[in-house]
Amino acid sequence: MCKINLKVKVELTMFPERTRNMESKPRILYLLRILEQSTDEEHPLTTKQLIEMLDEQYGISTYRTTIAKDIAALQEFGIDIVTIHSTQCKYFIGSRQFELPELKLLIDAVESSKFITSKKSQALIEKIHMLTSSGQRKKLKRNNYVSGRIKPNNERIYYIVDTINDAINEKKQISYQYYEYTGLKEKVLKNQGELYTISPYHLVWNDDYYYVVGYSEKRQKIVTFRVDRIASQPEILTADAHPVPEGFDIAEFTKQVFYMYDGEDVTTVNLQCDNSLMKTMIDRFGEDISTVSHDVASFQADVEVSVSPTFFGWIFGFGGKVQILAPESVKEQYRQMILRANENMENEYIGNAKI
Repeated sequence: MCKINLKVKVELTMFPERTRNMESKPRILYLLRILEQSTDEEHPLTTKQLIEMLDEQYGISTYRTTIAKDIAALQEFGIDIVTIHSTQCKYFIGSRQFELPELKLLIDAVESSKFITSKKSQALIEKIHMLTSSGQRKKLKRNNYVSGRIKPNNERIYYIVDTINDAINEKKQISYQYYEYTGLKEKVLKNQGELYTISPYHLVWNDDYYYVVGYSEKRQKIVTFRVDRIASQPEILTADAHPVPEGFDIAEFTKQVFYMYDGEDVTTVNLQCDNSLMKTMIDRFGEDISTVSHDVASFQADVEVSVSPTFFGWIFGFGGKVQILAPESVKEQYRQMILRANENMENEYIGNAKI
């Protein structure tokens, strides 16, 4: 059994101000805080240590029987406090809302995310550390290197996402300005600061970026915008959102809009692909992609994409293993892009030769 020190009765009689101090503070809550922040299976605290920490950290005087009663009350409330019975009773928090492996996964996700700024990543990781005991925080030190990680610098993005989410729930339109970059890497408002107004339907996290998907009455179609390119916190308008078009499927839409770039029409493109690229096409477009054999070495695939320089660059990256067969207009756009690139290379070669 745990020993009970009755000396405290004398102390309470001689120092009544301690009694008032103890009664005026939420002692049991501070006790819970100490247990959560300082204890785990490897670092239990004795009754004596808990009494000392309450006094030193919060100016709360108490005694052994009170500690035992408070812990019993917390256990009855549902807090998993483990008691080690001995001449010196010891206590520690058993199971927590987040186990250590779960916290490690959260930290890895925060560190690797391109959506979260470096400053915010550090702040979030510090908060994650507070979800376990001080003794286990050193185990949360991660040694991961994320190849090609690029962090944004738009600190307002969290509030932008929150505002868009509120507008979606309230079924209201939003307006905002959008920015792009000049050749000098300067941010400039797109279309001379035009206010974009859309009816937001969904927030989509694709390829580690957030996008808002909604209906533009000006364009008379569903559009997408990268959230981190929104210049400032959107304004939620009083106007009701345009009803979601009949038959709109967000899963199908995100699959169609290649790389989630807005402003481009979705088109069905027929590709001829080397047989070695079947896995690549399935990874990109899903197992239900329409394919037929073209010849012994290749197959044809019909894919719905947002035709853009990004799409053409993706095709070019296969080094000739993917060819555009149809439609002819898309095939011609790709041909013209390659010709312009070749002309630029020739002009550069001629210029260097003259020098």
